[in-house]
Amino acid sequence: MAQSPNLSGKVCLITGATQGIGRITARELAKLGPTMVLVVRDEQRGRELADELRAAGNPHVELLVADLSSQAEVRRVAAEFLARHDRLDLLINNAGALFMERQESVDGLEMTLALNHLGYFLLTNLLIDVLKKSAPARIVSVASRAHGRGTIRFDDLQSKRGYSGWPAYSQSKLANILFSNELARRLDGSGVTSNCLHPGVVATGFGKNNSGLMGFLVKLGAPFLRTPEKGAATILFLAQSPEVEGVTGKYFADCKSIQPSLEARDQLVAKRLWQVSEQLTGLGKDS
Repeated sequence: MAQSPNLSGKVCLITGATQGIGRITARELAKLGPTMVLVVRDEQRGRELADELRAAGNPHVELLVADLSSQAEVRRVAAEFLARHDRLDLLINNAGALFMERQESVDGLEMTLALNHLGYFLLTNLLIDVLKKSAPARIVSVASRAHGRGTIRFDDLQSKRGYSGWPAYSQSKLANILFSNELARRLDGSGVTSNCLHPGVVATGFGKNNSGLMGFLVKLGAPFLRTPEKGAATILFLAQSPEVEGVTGKYFADCKSIQPSLEARDQLVAKRLWQVSEQLTGLGKDS
């Protein structure tokens, strides 16, 4: 693999940076010298990570605290970032979770959809102009192989008629790929690339927010799962490798482009999801 570039002078923003693959990604990217903007939900963990990155030799580390299931907080984070920076070279959408029981966000939206998909969608769109201004720039969105078991249920997108954690999660990860691909088409010729990936089944804090059987199974299976370091490898590859310069609209696993599910490649579904997502976030009104 080609040598990693020096990212001094670049600005990188990563969500979900305090645990698992997000933490490893932030740690490894920080070594390359960019300004690191960490978007975290837990301020204490965020401060500890920021201190760690600074102690390791990168003084350019910033913290933004937000619950990305809240659209108001996504908007605040984007505004705070834009008030500080006039460039963004790398956006990594990583924050997400699995909810075994149906919950609603502060906006009254089903939580899996609100956090895992609409969080990516809204934050990226609010930062799209600065990404274009900074071209060549990259957008990397963490999806999952679980997308293959999902379908976009436009007639019940928020699972009001019946909720199950894994189907809701699989739908959200399918939405990540559809979003990433449609974004790539919309950014064609701009110098900004959009790719997504499956990190592998990783031993992280993922799933531990659930109690009962699910929480137990997550802990039980942890020794058999991929390490966060291996899980972060494909994110890091897409974030900084010269090998994918200019590559866009692809889905990766183990640092290789692979085919996602048939529905994930359906442009009509992607366009419809984009329109629905604009309505759910209000972007059609103010952008």
